[in-house]
Amino acid sequence: MNIPLDGYRVLDLSNVLAGPFCSHQLAHMGAEVIKVEIPGRGDLARQLGADASLNQAHMGISFLAQNAGKRSITLNLKTEQGKALFKRLAEQADVVIENFRPGVMDRLGVGFEQLRAVNPGLTYCAISGFGQDGPLRDLPAYDQIIQGMSGVMNITGAAETAPYRVGYPIADTIGGLTAAFAIAASLASRGERRAVLIDVSMLESVLTTMGWVVSNYLIGGQVPAPQGNENVTSAPSGAFQAADRLLNIAANQQQQFESVCRVLGRADLIDHPDYRERDSRKAHRYALKAELEQALASDSAVAWVAKLNAAGVPAGLVLTVPEILAHPQIRDRGMIADFRAVPGVGRDIRSLRTGFKLSGQTPSAAGPPPRLGEHNTEVYSELGLGQDEIERLKKAGVI
Repeated sequence: MNIPLDGYRVLDLSNVLAGPFCSHQLAHMGAEVIKVEIPGRGDLARQLGADASLNQAHMGISFLAQNAGKRSITLNLKTEQGKALFKRLAEQADVVIENFRPGVMDRLGVGFEQLRAVNPGLTYCAISGFGQDGPLRDLPAYDQIIQGMSGVMNITGAAETAPYRVGYPIADTIGGLTAAFAIAASLASRGERRAVLIDVSMLESVLTTMGWVVSNYLIGGQVPAPQGNENVTSAPSGAFQAADRLLNIAANQQQQFESVCRVLGRADLIDHPDYRERDSRKAHRYALKAELEQALASDSAVAWVAKLNAAGVPAGLVLTVPEILAHPQIRDRGMIADFRAVPGVGRDIRSLRTGFKLSGQTPSAAGPPPRLGEHNTEVYSELGLGQDEIERLKKAGVI
């Protein structure tokens, strides 16, 4: 496999999700990721997850989910020796990732300007809630804060339930993907090896993905509103109840609408004045939905999905997480990594890889998620430190 980022070194000082998810993508693309953590404590994600015993061991499931293939070192950046060591590491790195509040790294003496002085070709990526400037720059921001401020919560759920939080940390994840994309682009265009400061705003990253919703307001003057499980652009398009469970139907084209009617035995709806045209169907979507669900109640969701897809109408079951993970489409395509007898965990673990393949192969991380400081001796020895000096720095709380 051609591994795009093989040979690039990344120093990742970030915590919890946005930054670690970014470097998770880079690690799967072949980058060498060194996770720089606080001595004794490490990434907060080490203490998060559904297994309390793993949290106590600083190998929480939230950490295991996105840190495969990385090397972990500990370093106290509040000490002068720690800052000096980090600058030496940065000299040999291609990328630095951090998600502190704006200004923190500068106050520590290891911000962009200080690091570019020791490495003029460095790509420095700062991920924050609101960006490196603006009136909100100094405010703390977690995923739910960004979901609320971006408008995502306001358009999620039905009219009677919104605002509603998306069921996973979408803002953190989008912020991490945005950062990974920007870093990869920077590395791909670095012929002159000039230092680059990448300023990733989680708020702006999320807004970018809301292009249709935002543009309907900016251009069309339509104020976004919660639509529940309905697709605002088309009808019938959304979630429908069959005899046993929900299925999604996306009849976004006229031909698909007509096919739905025929498959469900309701060809009479095709020329109904309320449903004949797209805009009219949208205006009467709930009446149309009621008509279709009467027919759907006669058979199972699985049966309807098969019939509709055979007729060229996009349709699919509404699955649980365990159901989709067990589905052969996911199970057999190599998206789930298996790590055996993971150190610090004491058992096998499984985690997700990436959502893409390279020349038909799934990118894989080099190894399991690391224990806190697992690679101290290895990485600091590469800097030229002897074992005695490494032990002295450990006793002094520097590493």
